Amino acid sequence: MNAPGIGMTSQRTRQRMIDRLRQKGIDNEQVLAAMNDVPRHIFVDEALAHRAYEDTALPIKFAQTISQPYIVARMSAEVMTHPSPQKVLELGTGSGYQAAVLSRLVPHVFSIERIDKLTRIARRRFINLGYRNIRCKTDDGYLGWPTEAPFDVIIITAAPPEPPLELLDQLTEDGFIIVPVGGKARQTLQKISRGSSGPVIENMGDVIFVPLLEGVER
Repeated sequence: MNAPGIGMTSQRTRQRMIDRLRQKGIDNEQVLAAMNDVPRHIFVDEALAHRAYEDTALPIKFAQTISQPYIVARMSAEVMTHPSPQKVLELGTGSGYQAAVLSRLVPHVFSIERIDKLTRIARRRFINLGYRNIRCKTDDGYLGWPTEAPFDVIIITAAPPEPPLELLDQLTEDGFIIVPVGGKARQTLQKISRGSSGPVIENMGDVIFVPLLEGVER
C-alpha cells in the first residue's frame, strides 16, 4: 500500500516519526505501535506523500487538515487511559487517519464526518487497508451517534466554541470526551467526564484544530 515516491524508505521514515513522538513524551507502547503500523502516507494527498511522516499537520481536500502525528498520538494515548476502552466514537473523520490509529487500539471505532465526499474517501481507505472494525457515516457530529451509544470515549477532532456537554449522555458511566474547545484565537484540549455534582473538565493545554461545524455537506 505504499504511495508513489515512498517505496522502501517508508519504514525508516515511520521509525523516525516514532522516535520524535518518544522524545515529545509519548510513552504508551500500544499507541506507538499503532502509529508505526498505520501508513500515514495513504491518508495524505499524493503530492504531499513525501511529507507524510513529518510531525506537522497537512492540508487535505475541502479545506480540512490531517492532524499532526503528535496530536494524534496524544489524543490516542488519552483514550487508552480508560480502564477498558471497547467502543470509541470519533467526530470529524477527515482523512480517516485518527480513526485508523484508534482501530489498532480498540475493538470498535465509530466515526462521523459532515462532508460526505470525505466520508467516502475515508471509507475506501479503511476497506483497502483491511480495517474492518471502523464504521463511518456522514452526519452532523453535534448529534453524536445515539443509536450506537453508549461509548467509552468520544474523541472530537475539530473545535466547538463551547464544551459539548450534551454528548455526555452518550457515554458509559466511566466514559469521557476528549475535545479541543475554543475559537480561532485560542483552543484548549479538554477531557470531560461526569462527576457526582456535574461535568468535570480537565484542561490539557493549547491546541489548534479546524472548527467543528453543524450540518451536513453532500
